[in-house]
Amino acid sequence: MDRTDSLPASAIPFYAEQAGECRLFEHAFRQRLPVLLKGPTGCGKTRFVEHMAARLGRPLITVSCHDDLTAADLVGRYLIGDGNTVWNDGPLARAVRSGAICYLDEVVEARKDTTVVLHPLADDRRVLPIERTGELLQATPEFMLVVSYNPGYQNLLKNLKPSTRQRFVALVFDYPQADIEQRIIEAEAGADATLSARLVKLATALRRLGDQDLEETVSTRLLVVAARLIVAGLPERTACRAAIVDALTDDFDTAAALDEVVRAVLAPDA
Repeated sequence: MDRTDSLPASAIPFYAEQAGECRLFEHAFRQRLPVLLKGPTGCGKTRFVEHMAARLGRPLITVSCHDDLTAADLVGRYLIGDGNTVWNDGPLARAVRSGAICYLDEVVEARKDTTVVLHPLADDRRVLPIERTGELLQATPEFMLVVSYNPGYQNLLKNLKPSTRQRFVALVFDYPQADIEQRIIEAEAGADATLSARLVKLATALRRLGDQDLEETVSTRLLVVAARLIVAGLPERTACRAAIVDALTDDFDTAAALDEVVRAVLAPDA
């Protein structure tokens, strides 16, 4: 059930919808379908999941995936305590039992055996086999599996196999259009319309750079951080240097080039 109307606005994290993704997510939830979020770093994927979990009235269990994350870390393991061996559910098993939304952020960063564990949960079976205990854990109707990754950043050695990817309903994210990005900056940082417009103009200029050796370009998240520093009283160029330029690169020449763009876009007295 969609509990949006029963929750106070303050209980739902702010999210500016871009292209009907909220409605699609709700339909996927009701049809018990897993969802794959694809998009660059800092474009709002995690905030979107937090927003939707609150709207749907479901608890959210988030796992930040990394190179050392194993299937056992997700499913669970036996632990020794007080002389006894006790089974402890991992975050995925807890979500399956309780009907939570389980969000695996940057899932391709986890070890390969992790994605294999997801297969029976991400198709019509909706089960989680726990080999250590012999249990075949059936997901509750409210359980939902959501994973994300950044296809523009991941290399060929770190990508989702077609056998995994095709089990999911895919939602593609990108940096918001200018008017929506301004709304986000104003809502998240308490910035006025003038400041948000200037920061979006800066982001547009930085994102157009094609000759800089950057793994990622400026994200909406970095714009919000810069805006918060400026609203707190830091000069604009100082804030943008710390929150944007130096966050994007460690290379001196690249940072200098980005700083030139900041200087050109912002007013001389910024």
